[in-house]
Amino acid sequence: MIADGLGRAIAFRIAPGQAHELPDAIPLLDSLSDVPNWVVADRGYSSHSFRGHIWSLGARPAIPAKSNEAPVACPEWIYNNRNVVERLWARLKEWRAVATRYEKTASSFMGILCLAATLDWLKT
Repeated sequence: MIADGLGRAIAFRIAPGQAHELPDAIPLLDSLSDVPNWVVADRGYSSHSFRGHIWSLGARPAIPAKSNEAPVACPEWIYNNRNVVERLWARLKEWRAVATRYEKTASSFMGILCLAATLDWLKT
């Protein structure tokens, strides 16, 4: 999921439950019309190729290195804003259909996510 600075959903994709989300992150970033100043993500998205893609877009990555990687610059003052997405997911999961994945097909679950994100956007 991509959220703006106010914690509103901008774009999201559904990944299979057994797959990692990193392959979906690059097309998700490419779908944005405006280039963000910063891309903030957790250690799960730590990859040299992903950081390189972020730099090629004209944005700056704030992704800490994994424990088995060489340290990279990750400004703490910007990384502290990662909880914006976590709070967004918490608000979306207030919908029972989102929290329990009541809708079993990907297309119907995407519809519920879009509805929940739209109503969350209107509330904020």
